[in-house]
Amino acid sequence: MNGSSEQEPRGDGPAWDDDQDFADADRGLLGRLVPGTVRDTDGNVVWDADAYGFLEEDCPPTAHPSLWRQSRLVARQGLYEVVPGIYQVRGLDLSNISFVEGERGVIVVDPLISSEVAAAALALYREHRGERPVTAVIYTHSHVDHFGGVRGVVDAAEVAAGRVPVIAPVGFLEHAASENVFTGTAMARRASYMYGASLPKGPAGQIGCGLGQTTSTGSVGLIAPTLDVSRTGQEETVDGVRIVFQLTPGTEAPAEMNFHFPDLRVLCAAENACHTLHNVLTLRGALVRDPSAWARYLTETIRLYAEDTDVVFGSHHWPTWGQDRAVRFLEEQRDAYAYLHDQSVRLINAGQTGAEIAEGLRFPPGLERAWHARGYYGSLSHNAKAVYQRYMGWFDSNPAHLWQHPPTESARRYVEFMGGADAVVAKARTSYEAGDLRWVAEVLGHVLFAEPEHAEARALQAGTFERIGQGSECGPWRNFYLMGAAELRAGIIGTPTRSAPDILAALTAEQIFQSMAVRLNGPRAAEAGRLVLRWEFTDTGEDWTLLLSNGALTPMRGDAPRGERPVATLRLARTTLDAVLGGRATFVDEIAGGGVTLDGDAQALLTFGGLLDAPDPDFAIVTP
Repeated sequence: MNGSSEQEPRGDGPAWDDDQDFADADRGLLGRLVPGTVRDTDGNVVWDADAYGFLEEDCPPTAHPSLWRQSRLVARQGLYEVVPGIYQVRGLDLSNISFVEGERGVIVVDPLISSEVAAAALALYREHRGERPVTAVIYTHSHVDHFGGVRGVVDAAEVAAGRVPVIAPVGFLEHAASENVFTGTAMARRASYMYGASLPKGPAGQIGCGLGQTTSTGSVGLIAPTLDVSRTGQEETVDGVRIVFQLTPGTEAPAEMNFHFPDLRVLCAAENACHTLHNVLTLRGALVRDPSAWARYLTETIRLYAEDTDVVFGSHHWPTWGQDRAVRFLEEQRDAYAYLHDQSVRLINAGQTGAEIAEGLRFPPGLERAWHARGYYGSLSHNAKAVYQRYMGWFDSNPAHLWQHPPTESARRYVEFMGGADAVVAKARTSYEAGDLRWVAEVLGHVLFAEPEHAEARALQAGTFERIGQGSECGPWRNFYLMGAAELRAGIIGTPTRSAPDILAALTAEQIFQSMAVRLNGPRAAEAGRLVLRWEFTDTGEDWTLLLSNGALTPMRGDAPRGERPVATLRLARTTLDAVLGGRATFVDEIAGGGVTLDGDAQALLTFGGLLDAPDPDFAIVTP
């Protein structure tokens, strides 16, 4: 691929005859799920590990050999012993689920994305280790692949009764909400590209995403934590197991933690140290992470636990055994994020833009030789751009880029300047045949935003995306390109991710009202004028006022300012509001049935509801 060295094999990379990762990935296998499929209550397949059987063959021309190797490792599924007393089920979702045996039962760490796969993993554990009850749940951090399947392993009533603690880092709920509710629709749509769950599995299609194979598509839920970890060094004895926690906020997730089992000499590194370079800015969208803080926390991890650690395991991939190997793994992961950060900043101060830094940045030989520092999930290219974005924002200081036309208007002008759509496609075909695929993708992007139904442009762009994707070492890059090709050929596939009503139920009232605020159609709301609504929750005792003013929605605890009277007051249980927002009920039906009491102007509630836009879960990406 012309000019795409980021994705090409390099001579100074890892040794292909180094099989240590394969030995580690297979170590401790107790049994596999047979068959390797998980279905929901309607019989739909929500996970199919068997679909990746083709990875045992030699790498074909349609895949990058390094990503093929990583996918072969990650596709292994089954129950594995980490050390006696700690077990993992790997290969049943994007992430791992871990089981720590206590005095009375078992502690579950990171219960995957979907309840169906979490339940299947727990059943596989019990098949080999006995019918131990779940005595606690630990969420390592605030991403959905580490909490979404919680209802598959524990009953919410057991948690509510105080019999099963749910432990998470402080700030977990806030960040889980902001990432999965406020911008959840856009993230889910982009995640359909990033993980390629809808793509056919096969040598020319979806082969994995570097961090795991793909995402399960079952029922997503959330049970709110009952015990916060609020400081590094906090020690808890859970079901007789001593656990010492290290908070690592602002690393791989805004709320995240590592933890150590001193009596077992085992460290859980959560998702802060994986067998891939991770994302500073994930392609599905998120807050930009801080690789400098990431590196500093890994240094702290080494200082706190290295002398008392013989094994490191995490929320993805396979463990690392042996003190020296574990420390080297953590140090090299630390050095990767530090180098990425520091060299990107150095080049920023030399006047380079994000794209320029990304084009030239390479790891030094010591990191190039580490398989676990390869860009299977987070490439150096898009991570360097993320560092630039974190410090400098979207603007590269060139005035020519300060006030550009939006994509469609810009595309029409480019195509006109270049002689029209047919002429551009003809020139692009010449570049395609010469192998300059990056240029082809760029110029055809202009054609498709100017004339989205141009059949020849769609076909050539699909072929271009396919070739770039199949040559990509980074799993999300491959999936993005192949999804783009698929949607150009077949139309919008959409996202397989299901909505998660449980997440709404776990939010605070303020978070619920904030989620309404980001759905408010500002121009229409401004025309509606000033509106005050009061909400009285009969089950929680909370009173809230929503003030609509100048097209902005302001939630306030208690009464409106200056004693302003509400135009309508609603009295209802918080659970009723959750049901309405989750689509299981309507305000009209609840008012008629007595679930909601409304005093004042009923039309005001209808007016307010009419100002909330429904997000589009299937918006276009590769066309306008």
